[in-house]
Formats: sequence, C-alpha cells, structure tokens
Amino acid sequence: MSEAADKKESELAVSFVIERAAYRLEVGFRAPPGVTVIGGSSGAGKSTLLDVVAGLVAPTEGRIALGNAIWFDATTNVPTHERRLAYVFQSLALFPHMTALANVMYGASGDRQEREERARAMLGRMKVSHVEKRLPKTLSGGEAQRVALARAFAMSPKVVLLDEPFSALDVDLRRQLLLEVRAFAEELAVPFLLVTHDREDARLIGNRLVLLESGRVAATGPVSEIWR
Repeated sequence: MSEAADKKESELAVSFVIERAAYRLEVGFRAPPGVTVIGGSSGAGKSTLLDVVAGLVAPTEGRIALGNAIWFDATTNVPTHERRLAYVFQSLALFPHMTALANVMYGASGDRQEREERARAMLGRMKVSHVEKRLPKTLSGGEAQRVALARAFAMSPKVVLLDEPFSALDVDLRRQLLLEVRAFAEELAVPFLLVTHDREDARLIGNRLVLLESGRVAATGPVSEIWR
C-alpha cells in the first residue's frame, strides 16, 4: 500500500449535527495523521466534538469514520471501547485505586507480561519510571500528566483525543509534554485531536487547525495561517 493510501486509511472524517433545544453544533472536517488543533472560545463546542468522536455523545445526525471504518451514521454507532481510541481529559481520569503501572497496563493489549513490559517501557519514555508503584494521589501534576499520556500511548490507539490536559501546568513543563506528544504523533502516524485555547501550544505542535465559532466551523487550515 502506498504512503498516500496509508494516510487515507488512517484519516478521520467528522461530519455531524447536534440539536438540543436552543443548542446547535454543526461540525465537518477531516483529520489526517498528525496533530489537528481544535480551537475556539469557551462554549464553542470543542469538548463536545471530542465526546462525539469518542462515542460518549451521539449526534442528532451525521457520519464519523476512520478510513473505511464507519464509527457513526444513520444505522451504526460503534461503542467507545471498540473504537480503540485514547482520550486524555483535563482531569486525566487516572484510576485512583491503581498504581501508575497498573493504570498504564490497563489500556495495553497482550498477556500480563506483555502488558507489563509495554507499560514499563512507556513510563520510561515519559520519564516517570520512578512512580510505577505509586497511587495517583501521591503524584505531582507533571507526573500525573505523564502517566496519563503513557496510558494513552500504551494502547496503540487509532485516534488520540486530548482535551486541554496541560492547561494547569507551568509553561516550561507544558512545553516539554507538548514536544513529547508531537514526537508520539509522528511515530504513531494516527490522527491526534488537541483541544486548546493557547495559540503558542497550537503553533508548537499543530499541523492544522479547526476553528469553532458559535457552534460551527469558522475556518480550517494550517495553524499559522488561521491564527496569524
């Protein structure tokens, strides 16, 4: 298969409408492998967009597909756990009763030994091997962020969703983690959707930008051109 065909097979196509009372969100865009930044003001629908892609919210109508695999349309609604995507929330959503290692193992595939080896490898890559036996409540903000990312990447996802997971971190740490996300995006070669309101973050790792305004897509294109 050619490189162009591989990219098309991994391209995320999103087109949907949500209508609820006075609320309407109408979205349509394509996200090839790489980092697509979802920007816009508060209330524009950024987090809802990610929830729809994840299968946590069903739209009124539309179509969501990864390559030729349809995740949602008039007759199909693939459950979240079958979409094989990684979702890193702002709250991180680490399992509080599990150690860092167990959290990362949770999303990995294979037998226990394979999952443990992959989890340790990912914790190492995220530079938090030293916290593998600790519970989330004992981790610093930066350590917890790295564990959440390690868990996401350990599952070899087909799509990665990031909902402002770095907003509470200081500038230097946020930049380090964003660069690590960019490296993983290049390595995994799958679509990443990153919700952020920070233009510098978007410029640092974004390949393209989808800008939402008042529940609609106002612009799409290279980050530097849209947010010039």
